[in-house]
Amino acid sequence: QVQLVESGGGLAQAGGSLRLSCAASGSISSINTMGWYRQAPGTQRELVADSTRGGSTNYAESVKGRFTISRDNDKNAVYLQMNSLKPGDTAVYYCNLQNGLLRANYWGQGTQVTVSS
Repeated sequence: QVQLVESGGGLAQAGGSLRLSCAASGSISSINTMGWYRQAPGTQRELVADSTRGGSTNYAESVKGRFTISRDNDKNAVYLQMNSLKPGDTAVYYCNLQNGLLRANYWGQGTQVTVSS
């Protein structure tokens, strides 16, 4: 069984910063991708950023240059540093783990990020 526990998020003003953290526990494969998705009301869940265990990263165009994803493989943790926040970044952010060669998908419970103008 795999569990993802998120922390961080909250309320920020436009131009501000927030940091999200996620720790995975359980049967974690040495082959995995961890990342962050977000979902605003009335929209589909979308990729924000992800990172392989080896450090290859992928970002949504809308967050490039503002958000940075990082990992601590020893802790099975992933972080999202969000700078220059915009009201359009307001959403529930979900931690994601794609585990093993079959890419079994796991999700955190979600954390609310609200950016005020």
